[in-house]
Amino acid sequence: MFQRILCPVDFDDNSIEALRLARRLALRDEGKLYLLHVVPPTDPLVVSAPRVAQQRESDARTGLKRTSENELKGVEHETLLRHGHPAEEVVKAAKELKADLVVMATHGRRGLSHLVIGSVAEKVVRESTAPVLTVRMQGHGATSSAV
Repeated sequence: MFQRILCPVDFDDNSIEALRLARRLALRDEGKLYLLHVVPPTDPLVVSAPRVAQQRESDARTGLKRTSENELKGVEHETLLRHGHPAEEVVKAAKELKADLVVMATHGRRGLSHLVIGSVAEKVVRESTAPVLTVRMQGHGATSSAV
């Protein structure tokens, strides 16, 4: 059913749980998993912005390699690194890859924190042409909901 699954990660526990679910789906359906990390833009007004950007990219490459080796054994996959605003890049990647499904973590922020920070998952759900399965940690386990 799901032959092309996109799973964006930021390497926190929530996104790793989402990746584990995406892996199970890819294995079940003999599909391919696309592991995506988006490096957000750095503030150009910060003097050290070029160094910060280089370090973020280096950390992202290391994180993708480590996550791929630790979490994706036995499943066909590809790692992707993009730069930009996370929600926009996830939506673009889903469209370009012709993803059948996007599996991603949501942090479940509420109130002022949600208003200030916003929700990448919420924006992806609103703008993606592919179905989005969100995963949120609750206590010691993960819950998911399809949108």
